[in-house]
Amino acid sequence: MRRRNFIALLSGAAAAWPLAARAQQPERMRRIIVLMGIANDAEAQARAVALRQGLQAIRNATRSQPIVFLQVSDPVGGGFVESLAHPGGNITGFTNFEPEMGGKWLQTLKEMAPAVENVAVVLHPQTSAHAGFLRTAEAASVALGIKVTSLGVHNANEIESAITQFALVPKGGLIVAPHPVTRGKLTIELAAHHRLPAIYPFAFHAREGGLVAYGIDQVDQWRRAATYVDRILRGAKPADLPVQQPTKYELVINLKTAKALGLDVPPMLSARADEVIE
Repeated sequence: MRRRNFIALLSGAAAAWPLAARAQQPERMRRIIVLMGIANDAEAQARAVALRQGLQAIRNATRSQPIVFLQVSDPVGGGFVESLAHPGGNITGFTNFEPEMGGKWLQTLKEMAPAVENVAVVLHPQTSAHAGFLRTAEAASVALGIKVTSLGVHNANEIESAITQFALVPKGGLIVAPHPVTRGKLTIELAAHHRLPAIYPFAFHAREGGLVAYGIDQVDQWRRAATYVDRILRGAKPADLPVQQPTKYELVINLKTAKALGLDVPPMLSARADEVIE
């Protein structure tokens, strides 16, 4: 019996969601194991479809067992690779956010809600990338006249307590950093309840009721990941494949939420949006 070959695609970290890809040789089955923080919702399905589409041209496989990660904010700080240009070892992949996003989120939130003067960054204290987001947000805050603080949370109870307490601060707003702990609907519901303008890292946050979202096009990144899987199956070594940074971002605005908060969407911001939810 021949040993099965595997390529693991790591997205965030959490439950495993298997995705089989059949090679052209009829006597063998290649399996790709996809690990992602979400598994059974529309977002996960869309990413899997994009990956399947990209894998249709694959013909050859190797005996190696490399790892291609997706949506990792700080692969160097997290210990996945030696450097972005020269990953080393058997791991390479695609990052989702650069540290500068902290400043861009703050600028976009201020443009969306000009009255905001105090902004809390909802983050996970043990996530290395979040320190970078906070640092660049603080750097951008000086010119914008905003005071930036951090809300470190580990679970739903801490999220509710932290946001409820922060809501007592006048003219407040939120930046929600990307993490499985903060990506649920609870943050959106709390922001709405306390009438806090908030910006989120993924488009689906705005589609679920968040005010505004600015981040990578996740489906596009999963489609790009298929090219690395293809190259590895053709013999390329992960150590020789530089870690790729995002190339496509999307801005999504929820007009219904803006109206509920008494906000008028600036025409220039609306014109830049990839999607405006009525």
